[in-house]
Amino acid sequence: MVKAVVLGASGGIGQPLSLLMKTCPLVDDLALYDVVNTPGVAADISHISSIAKVVGYLPADDGLKKALTGADMVVIPAGIPRKPGMTRDDLFNINAGIVRDLTLGIAEHCPKAFVLIISNPVNSTVPIAAEILKSKGVFDPKKVFGVTTLDVVRAETFVAQLTGERDPQKTVIPVIGGHSGETIVPLFSQAKPSVQIPTDKLDEIVKRIQFGGDEVVAAKGGAGSATLSMAYAGFRFAEKVLKAVRGEKGIVEPTYVYLPGVDGGDAIAKATGVDFFSVPVELGPNGAKSAQNILEHVNDHEKKLLEACKSGLKGNITKGVEFAKNPPAK
Repeated sequence: MVKAVVLGASGGIGQPLSLLMKTCPLVDDLALYDVVNTPGVAADISHISSIAKVVGYLPADDGLKKALTGADMVVIPAGIPRKPGMTRDDLFNINAGIVRDLTLGIAEHCPKAFVLIISNPVNSTVPIAAEILKSKGVFDPKKVFGVTTLDVVRAETFVAQLTGERDPQKTVIPVIGGHSGETIVPLFSQAKPSVQIPTDKLDEIVKRIQFGGDEVVAAKGGAGSATLSMAYAGFRFAEKVLKAVRGEKGIVEPTYVYLPGVDGGDAIAKATGVDFFSVPVELGPNGAKSAQNILEHVNDHEKKLLEACKSGLKGNITKGVEFAKNPPAK
């Protein structure tokens, strides 16, 4: 029996993610938690004729505790989008606080669950979650993941548009680093099967992968962000973790992890100068089985991208760790 939980299930990512999790035959019980509307979301998707039994919880009556108790996997898309007049620091403090509080719940009620973090900024929220779990003595680096799959999905899609490949998923393109702007580094040189990006298109496609969210915000007229594609990407990664837990071999997905706690991660941490970094990770029954060091094979163009990535990531990680250790006064 597998119990999965979506924290932030009523939001723009949470609702479609919950829908996809309900359709997954690997999930037996699905718990949905948010500060509003979860009973309605749960009632709606509970009518879908799939295996998972669904229950929605609100904060009242120990809702978070009930949602998390017995959980095998917790996916966190909770948080708010940036609103007019809100600074990036305002947004960071709110979402960082949400992730901190939810992680405290995980530490108390399901410390052995796999934790998949979607809440932005992922570069900082994953270090926050790690610090909270460490402070409670329950941090397992093999089970805490930053979901960077949307960057991979975009790379697959945009490259297929260039190459004419009918099925984008037939091309495996590693995307490493972080999950925002210049910290996102697609490694076209290591695509399988190999792809040739025309020189005059290279900067354009890299920027499109790095800032794909801006494209969606503009298309939605500022009234929304990349919620549906993010829900798909979050589900895709969650399903891969569940398949690996069941014993399926050879599953490798880029994900943002605490490198010193994953086999093979130390060499990558040494090469990048950061402890959190997204690289292809082989998944196994216990989570992150090994991190694959593909940095040795990058070309000169990718080396330049990596320098900008590492610089940005260091600040993002430090900001998250500082928030967890010294949270701002409420």
